[in-house]
Amino acid sequence: MNGSVDADVTGGAAQSTAERPLRADARRNRARVLAAAAEAFAAEGPAVPLDEIARRAGVGAGTVYRHFPTKEELLAAVLVARMETMLAEVHSALAAPDPGLAFYGFFVTMTVDAQDKMDLAEALTSHGIDIRAATGDIAGALKGALADLLRRAQDAGAVRSDVGVEDLHALVIGAIAAARAAPSGDVPRVAGLVADGLRPRPKT
Repeated sequence: MNGSVDADVTGGAAQSTAERPLRADARRNRARVLAAAAEAFAAEGPAVPLDEIARRAGVGAGTVYRHFPTKEELLAAVLVARMETMLAEVHSALAAPDPGLAFYGFFVTMTVDAQDKMDLAEALTSHGIDIRAATGDIAGALKGALADLLRRAQDAGAVRSDVGVEDLHALVIGAIAAARAAPSGDVPRVAGLVADGLRPRPKT
């Protein structure tokens, strides 16, 4: 068996002592493909061909097709990976000492990240893919963690009490649309302006 990065395209018939290293190679190759795909999709949009992603990942096309037989499966995997990263960032924000700073910092991060996620989701939807089914449990876990982050900030008096998670999602979409319409296209700046509307009104 050769030691190339494309080793995992060999068949599964040889279930021998080499099986464990092969699986490790396959995991590494899959991670390389996902990383290359995420970078390519973010830079050029979801239309990047699988063969180009293979080139960027430094693997053979057969490796990409083995792990992701269709473009839709790769798009869904990249979307899930982004959501898993976002979930880890929410958990990190939940552990921060200042609930308000943690919430507003994450709101901007979430808005910036949502640009690419929206493109991926739209590409999947255009191919008739059910986004909820494609993302599985991670979407529910992310929504629950975001609700915890919001509630923690509200309990600390840093966010208006009448704001819900669904409001946050709507504001994120609105911030992205506003940034795209602005000459500068500065999403973090627009997200910060939107976030200011979430702060409690001063008592008169």
